[in-house]
Amino acid sequence: MLHIQENITHILQRIEKACLAHNRDPKEVKLLLATKTVPASKIRLALETGQTLIAENKIQEIKEKHPDLLDLKPINHFIGHLQTNKIKDILKYDVSCIHSIDRLDLATKLHQRLTLENKTMDVLIQVNTSNEESKFGIAPEHALQLIQQVSELDTLHIKGLMTIGLFSADENQIRPCFRLLKNIQQQALQLNIPQVEMRELSMGMSGDLEIAIAEGATIVRVGTAIFGERIYPDSYYWNENK
Repeated sequence: MLHIQENITHILQRIEKACLAHNRDPKEVKLLLATKTVPASKIRLALETGQTLIAENKIQEIKEKHPDLLDLKPINHFIGHLQTNKIKDILKYDVSCIHSIDRLDLATKLHQRLTLENKTMDVLIQVNTSNEESKFGIAPEHALQLIQQVSELDTLHIKGLMTIGLFSADENQIRPCFRLLKNIQQQALQLNIPQVEMRELSMGMSGDLEIAIAEGATIVRVGTAIFGERIYPDSYYWNENK
């Protein structure tokens, strides 16, 4: 408990310091606990410190942990690549926002299922700002078109954008990924598309959250720096084929 609590305190201090360094209100940046591979017992400890926002990458992990966390009433987001055959499953587990809408086919099928169940869903459009073949996300040059297309599906409420960014220790390679997402957000806002809010930028993780905040992040996804190193590198969890 003490270990996780200290880690969360440290992350919150990093967020606050980064915000103050760039004339931002720390209240503008939400900490999302990325809980992939983390057992429910550890997630409980994190939630008991007062954190509320958690997210998984895989439906199977939501299914396994959801019953053990229900009493704490966390806010559940989904940040992994979503396959269309898993849409029915994701709607069973109180997921309030999907960060990874990256193609019209997925959005359309999600909309159809939500319509059947008389539900709505907050979503973020995932953009592949690093232009890596190993990453999911709409190509930056097609992002505005996808935003416009998804905005016509009335069960989906677009709240902003998400990107994973480049896995690199080089700030000069990471920063352009986040800056590009911010630029797409600004372009979308100028279009004034009905039903599109564009207030959220989900970007930045344990190693680069300061850069992301400097470039406008409103949600930072932190797992390793709170729960410890995982067996596999982050890239493993973002790849559907592994």
